[in-house]
Amino acid sequence: MKDEEKIACARKVIDIEIEALNALSEHLDSKFSKAVDVIIEALANRNKIIVCGVGKSGNISYKIAATLNSTGTTAVVLNSQNAIHGDLGLISDGDVFLALSYSGETNELIEILPFIRRFNVKMICITGKLNSSLARHSDVTLLTPIEREACPLNLAPTSSSTSALVMGDALAMVLLEARGFTEKDFAKFHPGGSLGRALLTTVSDIMRTDEALAKLDLDSTVDAAISAMSKSRAGACVIVNPDATLAGVFTHGDFARAFNENDSVRGKQVAEFMTKDPITVQAASLAAEVISTIGKHRIDDLVVLDGDIPVGLVDTQDFARLKLV
Repeated sequence: MKDEEKIACARKVIDIEIEALNALSEHLDSKFSKAVDVIIEALANRNKIIVCGVGKSGNISYKIAATLNSTGTTAVVLNSQNAIHGDLGLISDGDVFLALSYSGETNELIEILPFIRRFNVKMICITGKLNSSLARHSDVTLLTPIEREACPLNLAPTSSSTSALVMGDALAMVLLEARGFTEKDFAKFHPGGSLGRALLTTVSDIMRTDEALAKLDLDSTVDAAISAMSKSRAGACVIVNPDATLAGVFTHGDFARAFNENDSVRGKQVAEFMTKDPITVQAASLAAEVISTIGKHRIDDLVVLDGDIPVGLVDTQDFARLKLV
């Protein structure tokens, strides 16, 4: 198989799955909203979501449960084979049972439904078949119909499992927004890794200050700004007004542009070439906000303020050292 044939085959798989997701989006209706309401009601009563699937749907159920848990919706996975051997103890009255099966006829899942129904639970299913046994026994049916699997044999669960996964993601994210889940809430469940550090760390923890901060008065020269940046090993110099408020910021990029136009700029006042009203962030903000702001505006340095007074500088070069990215 030639390289171009492999790539063409991969693109076909991706295109088929995109087609399935477009169909999924088009089929969303009021039942999705009802499913969200059912889950919110259960959570308000301090209940949880029981997610269950078999085979590939079982693998997807673990991902859905993990996503729900990480966004503040308590979820556990029920193994259908172990259910009748004691694991039904996971279920409490008031819980929501979220069942996954594309065919809606998976024996291991259908066989435990009578036992599930002995509990006072609401049942939501994610299936591709509206008239299936699973759909008939569910309070809410979330349809994930597909035209075909991405498998060349149209056999291996690909488009169907992707659709189920995305439906689970949609549920989790809508629940997140509906319940007012914030970055601070997210940080409680993600204390490890760069994500946790970014969410739990404030700007004041990471900003450059003192000798690492190049700060000059408004009447300083470009030459003085270059010297201050070199001494502090920074890519920018903060320029302040006589009352210590922020006047602007002067970067190496500003110097390069000015020098290209006139190589005698070094003796002139830096105020002529600085960026006035630069993008800023407050010292009490979370580091995650800095990462987002710098990425959005495509800048390398961000001035940190305490009220109107510049107190520091955040340099993107520090992110890797601080393990924030």
